[in-house]
Amino acid sequence: MKKPILPVSAIWNMSFGFLGIQTGFALQNANASRILQTLGADTHELGWFWLVAPITGMIVQPIIGHYSDNTWTKMGRRRPFFLIGAIMASIGLMLMPNAALFTAFLPALWVGAGMLMIMDVSFNVAMEPFRALVADKLSTDQRTAGFAIQTILIGLGAVIGSWLPNILVSWFNVSAQSAPGHVPDNVIYAFIIGAIILMAAIIRTIVTTSEYNPEELKSFEDVQQVEDKPTEKSLLVSSIFRDFKEMPFTMRQLGLVQFCSWFALFGMWVYSTPAIAEHIYGLQANDTTSPQFQEAGNMVGSIFGFYNLVSAIYAFALPLIASRIGRKYTHMISLICGGIGLISIYYISNPDLLYISMIGVGIAWASILAMPYAMLAGSVPALKMGIYMGLFNFFITIPQIVNGLMGGVLLKHFYGNHSIYAIVIAGVFLLLGALATLFVQDNDDKILLNG
Repeated sequence: MKKPILPVSAIWNMSFGFLGIQTGFALQNANASRILQTLGADTHELGWFWLVAPITGMIVQPIIGHYSDNTWTKMGRRRPFFLIGAIMASIGLMLMPNAALFTAFLPALWVGAGMLMIMDVSFNVAMEPFRALVADKLSTDQRTAGFAIQTILIGLGAVIGSWLPNILVSWFNVSAQSAPGHVPDNVIYAFIIGAIILMAAIIRTIVTTSEYNPEELKSFEDVQQVEDKPTEKSLLVSSIFRDFKEMPFTMRQLGLVQFCSWFALFGMWVYSTPAIAEHIYGLQANDTTSPQFQEAGNMVGSIFGFYNLVSAIYAFALPLIASRIGRKYTHMISLICGGIGLISIYYISNPDLLYISMIGVGIAWASILAMPYAMLAGSVPALKMGIYMGLFNFFITIPQIVNGLMGGVLLKHFYGNHSIYAIVIAGVFLLLGALATLFVQDNDDKILLNG
């Protein structure tokens, strides 16, 4: 029996929670460096704080994937994790920009870093099962569209999260300035609103989406059967290592592509604020008190929102492009656009021209969120979709850890304390990722191209 073809509305509903997750994630990406610098972090230390995200992702996602594969509740096997992650992430979003309130107990910087960790753990708890749910519910010929719709919602959520601080200033006259050591009101209120959006979006997916139980999944023709092996809690670690060792060849090939892509993304997220503040606004390194620094921070939020808007629009075209030239070449071309976009920032002196650079970044981001997962889903056993989606996260977290460990050293000793070079290197890595994509074997491409 084949998996039923689902209506488009059902695909939107099952991915709607990602709009909320990405709203919170975008608030973090665009503002975490600014918040941490405001609370006292040095530019060279930013990469260390951002290591919290990939480290927690590396630990949390395989565990969540394992248990969501092997746990069945009245809510299903993926949806309980959506809810738990949403509640935790919402708490973190509300507390992080208010870290200065807790200085009587701990240094504000420690509190800010702690809230960053809580958010990262929570986003990972909620995010991993969403990838698996799309693969669970959709047949091969709907998966590209499913991940593309997920990318559209990710893009829209990121636009909301990235632009919220500026919207509060421009439309509602909320203050964008603050006393030294404190986060501006527009950022604080944006994080609170983001927490509300996150909870509402996750609840919509939970209420509107059902799941196939394990017996139903086994009955579908496109489900790769796997040997039943013990999955007791005591065997969790050995089970994860065994699955990692037995990962499909396509997954290994995609790993190199992901390494290059996410090394680049981590560098962009961490160093965009200091790079733009210094290279385009002419500020000295670690100048976090001038109004121009907050202006540069708001510009980063604006261009991050813009590249996510481009991503959401481009995602509509991804299924059509992939059906014409294949997923592999679609992804390769998209990464090339992103690499050129990031490198071009070096040659910009007018902040408004940054939006042109972000067009390429948005194209790459849309493809990064969709194509690797669509290619992966056709190569792994459906009954182990959760664990393999979680293990695939290793190829996202490891490059971020490498960048985080090396970033400060490179900035100080090789970039002459000029953050703009971290952005240029990020562009180079996207181009290397495009090259690596040429060697990926996509099992479903023949079906799609001949379909």
